[in-house]
Amino acid sequence: MSHTRQERLEALGRIMDTLDILRVKCPWDAKQTNESLRPNTIEEVYELCQALLDQNAPEIRKELGDVLLHILFYSKIADEKGQFDIADVCDALNSKLIFRHPHVFGDVKADDAHQVEQNWEDIKLKERGGNRTVLAGVPAALPALVKAFRVQEKAANVGFDWETPAQVWDKVKEEIAEVSEAIAAGNHSDIEAEMGDLLFSVINAARLYKVNPENALERTNRKFIARFNYIEERAREQGKTIRELTLDEMEALWQEAKTIKHGAE
Repeated sequence: MSHTRQERLEALGRIMDTLDILRVKCPWDAKQTNESLRPNTIEEVYELCQALLDQNAPEIRKELGDVLLHILFYSKIADEKGQFDIADVCDALNSKLIFRHPHVFGDVKADDAHQVEQNWEDIKLKERGGNRTVLAGVPAALPALVKAFRVQEKAANVGFDWETPAQVWDKVKEEIAEVSEAIAAGNHSDIEAEMGDLLFSVINAARLYKVNPENALERTNRKFIARFNYIEERAREQGKTIRELTLDEMEALWQEAKTIKHGAE
């Protein structure tokens, strides 16, 4: 169901009014700070990501609400400190969207999404008078896989990229060979470094073939979990624990599990 603009504004107003009341009358809400909320915010974002992966519309709606609550809560805390409020957040976002979309609100030309991304990088470099580096916008606290994907995207948007996707496979093969050499030498630090290079090159390959590596890996995680759970279930049906199965028995059940379409996949 689609609501009118007025209905949306009224709904947002109701949440803000409720939060104002809770901030005064609820002991838990009253004592929250930016620092205390931060771990919960991270958890809520991951729960939203889970719902998005599941393509579960009711859960997506619920988790979006939880994330929105945190945005409003941080804005409420800032307002109490005299720093800014939710209107300032919205106005700053609106200004940034307009500034970063000159192909919509100005006279810059962008024929496709890739050109839009390149324009974004040029604009962001200018936002701080040219003092901002290309990779400065990638948060240091991002998980390593996501960070690798983002830095590669940003580097590519300023022209630092392979000419064709197929070229990346020579790099992947080169990194595999270097991992093998490090393993043969037995130096753990070198093995770790070369493994990192290999993973980085595989993430790069995923990007070049328009695959989000985080989504791809999570899809495989789910597939592995479903198949492994199947092995455990079949072991229980045989009156055994999974530890009591031989490797050959586990492999046979694994192959059996591969023929079954699991919901988590």
